[in-house]
Amino acid sequence: MAGINKVILVGNLGKDPEVRHLEGGASVANFTLATNEYFRDKQGTRIERTEWHNISAWRGLAEMAEKYLKKGQQVYVEGKIRTRQYQDKDNQTRYITEIVADEITMLGGRPHSGEASATGATGASGAAEAPQTFRQEPELDQLPF
Repeated sequence: MAGINKVILVGNLGKDPEVRHLEGGASVANFTLATNEYFRDKQGTRIERTEWHNISAWRGLAEMAEKYLKKGQQVYVEGKIRTRQYQDKDNQTRYITEIVADEITMLGGRPHSGEASATGATGASGAAEAPQTFRQEPELDQLPF
């Protein structure tokens, strides 16, 4: 049986996505996502713990991230966890663990620069718009058949 590598996160963007356009026309967006958990210690004090996640989105998801996502916005991210290695400027081997997004849903959250968020805004009718979901289409060589 094959293993399962699936990550689901709901959190707030720590910064605007940084988008790079690579040779061959591919794009990649990188951003951080903060998730919070709350618990009480032995004295009953409420403690908040924030975990920061590195997110990368490719191709169409990168373009969507560049266009719509802003610092502080709440999003749902679904993807795979990956660890990769690279050589830093001092030729030291470094490792980074990141989430490669397959799906991003804008949940609203904090508006950016006084503007209404892409999905949290209310229209003329006063009703909130439904969250907008973007998915990464699989490459032909990723299909299991």
